[in-house]
Amino acid sequence: MLTKKQLDLLKFIHTRVQAEGVPPSFDEMKEALSLRSKSGIHRLITALEERGFVRRLAHRARAIEIIKLPDAMDRGGFHPSVIQGAQTDPPSAAVNIRIDAFDLPVMGKIAAGTPIEAIQHVSRNVAVPGAMLSTTGKHYALEVKGDSMINAGINNGDIVIIHEQQDAENGDIVVALIEDQEATLKRLRRRGSTIALEAENPAYETRLYQADQIKIQGKLVGLIRTY
Repeated sequence: MLTKKQLDLLKFIHTRVQAEGVPPSFDEMKEALSLRSKSGIHRLITALEERGFVRRLAHRARAIEIIKLPDAMDRGGFHPSVIQGAQTDPPSAAVNIRIDAFDLPVMGKIAAGTPIEAIQHVSRNVAVPGAMLSTTGKHYALEVKGDSMINAGINNGDIVIIHEQQDAENGDIVVALIEDQEATLKRLRRRGSTIALEAENPAYETRLYQADQIKIQGKLVGLIRTY
């Protein structure tokens, strides 16, 4: 069963593609459903995916596949086509739908090396594919400074996407605030009453702290690199 909003979104996408040959934008979906934010559309698409009506395309964060329509719509005649830009391909089993990215604030630089001063300001925004983000909680971005996490595939100058949270599992890569003064990006390990912040570069030593010296500011969930 679909909620009214979920069904309305599926109908809107299908109608626009059939009528104009191009999928609606994320803003157009939001306006058509009278929603206040794009995050509402993101949640509806996630719900449709969980119910088997759509599937996100691998390595294409701005596109999804419509797998099926509800019986009531299908009886009206459903003949999907593959959409790429303004060009309509021959009939196929899927419709490609463009999904806009979310703008996240880049909260300054984060040390992947010796800890630097705590992040306190927004320097700019960065567009992040919706598929990279969790459906719950807040996210922010940081620019990596240093090379202590290179063996985890995190290089100097990369933009890391962080899910804002105050706890993490052993082995997670986190933003750790040290004694309310310095922030660093490291792998978290709990060792009894101490917390180890591990680098992913043998040139850097593991640093040990008491639990009350560390505050977790978020968990790494994605990375953006510009060549």
